[in-house]
Amino acid sequence: MASGFFALLDDIAAIMDDVAAMTKITTKKTAGILGDDLAVNAEKASGFVSSREIPVLWAITKGSMLNKLIILPLAFLLSAFVPWAIIAILILGGLYLAYEGAEKIYEFIVPHPKTVNVDLKKDFTEQELLALEKAKIKSAVVTDFILSVEIVIIALGSVVNEPLLTQIIVVSIVALIATIGVYGIVALIVRMDDLGLKLISKSDGEKGILFGIGTVLVKALPIVIKSLSVIGTIALLLVAGGIFVHNIEYMHHFLEQIPSILRDLIVGLVAGAVCLLLVNGIKLLLPKKAGKH
Repeated sequence: MASGFFALLDDIAAIMDDVAAMTKITTKKTAGILGDDLAVNAEKASGFVSSREIPVLWAITKGSMLNKLIILPLAFLLSAFVPWAIIAILILGGLYLAYEGAEKIYEFIVPHPKTVNVDLKKDFTEQELLALEKAKIKSAVVTDFILSVEIVIIALGSVVNEPLLTQIIVVSIVALIATIGVYGIVALIVRMDDLGLKLISKSDGEKGILFGIGTVLVKALPIVIKSLSVIGTIALLLVAGGIFVHNIEYMHHFLEQIPSILRDLIVGLVAGAVCLLLVNGIKLLLPKKAGKH
């Protein structure tokens, strides 16, 4: 009895060693898209009044966790029984990300009616504030879903030859790290100015290390937030381009002579431009069709 128990412990220890090693390898392989995920979600989680930043971010984090709970079992099932569906889902997700990135560029280049940020308009009713928050949260959770699919699939591909139990544990750990790590860093970014103000308040007048660090944090936040919009847009196009290049056989050797990051950006931008033209064309046609009835 005792020998059987210790043998079981040895088996568990061996499994955990394998899981730790595979998790380390898989996390390295998903590091690039985790960086893109951070940039995209940090941009989407900004633009709220200070008192609402953490509640909104928490709502997005819960949505991200729910996304993972939906994606993980489906990914394991599809990988086992319908492997071609994984590629189809990835490509559809890539089209959405490319469209969103191209749309941001289009809105920047082509003049649009100015929209007022939540933190700039003081006469919003409580219902209007909630509606604006829900809209931005929904957009962030949808984008997170697509990025989460890519993270899970990349992680799953790294352990596809391992036993099913190892696959489940490793991919689940990577998904958890992705959520906690990304949104933890986002929380630090959006609260950067508050931390700076606290450091300034604890400093000895306008001098000392605390005052210097606090001032830098307060002044840096607007620059970081503005930069995140640009970085997030580029990240959307890079992730989309990477999906197409790595999962469409025709694209495997496309523009091999240039750096892969530039190639992914070009592919994502072209795909996004095509999607944007199609969507805008459909939007123009729909009112005409409606008017005929």
